[in-house]
Formats: sequence, structure tokens, C-alpha cells
Amino acid sequence: MTIKAENISKRYFRKTGSANYFYAVSPLSLEIRGGEVTLLMGRSGSGKTTLLNMLAGLLAPTEGRVWIDETDLYSLDDKALSRLRSEKIGVIPQGRSAIDTLTVMENILLPAKLYGKPLPFGSARQWMDHLGIAHLADSRPAELSGGELRRMAIARAMIQGSDILLADEPTGDLDDENTALVLSAFRAAAHAGKAVLLVTHEKGALN
Repeated sequence: MTIKAENISKRYFRKTGSANYFYAVSPLSLEIRGGEVTLLMGRSGSGKTTLLNMLAGLLAPTEGRVWIDETDLYSLDDKALSRLRSEKIGVIPQGRSAIDTLTVMENILLPAKLYGKPLPFGSARQWMDHLGIAHLADSRPAELSGGELRRMAIARAMIQGSDILLADEPTGDLDDENTALVLSAFRAAAHAGKAVLLVTHEKGALN
């Protein structure tokens, strides 16, 4: 599966100043193919998260198009777009994304439960083990460190069966050892045919 952006941009109107608007993302094109890990690197405030959200179907571009294979993402109605996102796109946001009243395992399985899919306990345990959080299955999010919460979010995205994975600073709270675990997980996902985009400042991801 391939996700492709054609001359997409995002601009916002200014309330003050000489210019009427500014670009959060200047026009650009890119292609992320199945079986590959694509890295997006840049300074803070350069529009990386905005770009990821446009690719994920969460934020419509001001101009341009986003394609998932032959499907024009933003030509879909809200219901069809929501269904495509749930089936094809896994997003790992930069911020905290956990429900405190659920255990780690329950948080990881939640998307499958919400969409009425079989609960993939085996796959969940496999990815939790790969990411070094298997021992936290029955813990609550409040008991976890920032890095453990990040790895929980990655495990949740991995088990959804999505063909596309979009991760925003997935190694931001991690030490070197756990960064290596996470990057190996994304490489494994790409090896399995997934299209992977990492928004990262981690130069080690280039190796």
C-alpha cells in the first residue's frame, strides 16, 4: 500500500501583520511506500505534526491531494473517511494517549474493541514483549513512565492491522536501549509490508 501527497499545503489566516496568511506547511509532494520506513526530520515548529495529520486524514490540506493507493482521501465523506482511517491508518501521536481507568492491555486492545474486531491478545502480547512492556499488562497508565506510555501507544498501533503507520516523535521519551527496541519494531513492520512514516529528531533512525 502507498500513501502519496501531491502538492499539499496548510495555511492559516493572520489576524494581524502585513501578510494575510502564513503557511504551516508549504506546498510539497511525497510518497511513502509499503515495505519502507520514511523519516521526516526537522526543527520544532516546522510543521511536521501538521503534515502527519494531513496524511492521516485528520486535517484537510488547504491545497493539494492525499492518496491512499487509488483513493483520494479528502474526497470521501466523513463516514467513509473514518472507516478508511480505522482500517488502513495507524497513528501514534506525540502526546499522551491513554485511558487511566483501563489497564495497559485494555488500552492496547481498545481500538479493536471499539470497531467490533476480534481482540488480538496474541499479537498484543508479542508486541508488548518486543517493546519491553509485557510485565506491565495489568498496570494502569498512571503507574507508567513517559517512555512506557509511548511504547504502549506503539504496541496499540502495531496490532491494529493497519497498512500505514504514522508516528510522531515515537522515540521522544526513550533512552538509547528502548529507542533501539522501538526502531527495530518499525523496521519489522516495514519488513512485513507496511508503509511507515516516522516524524523524529532521532538521527540513529537513519541507520
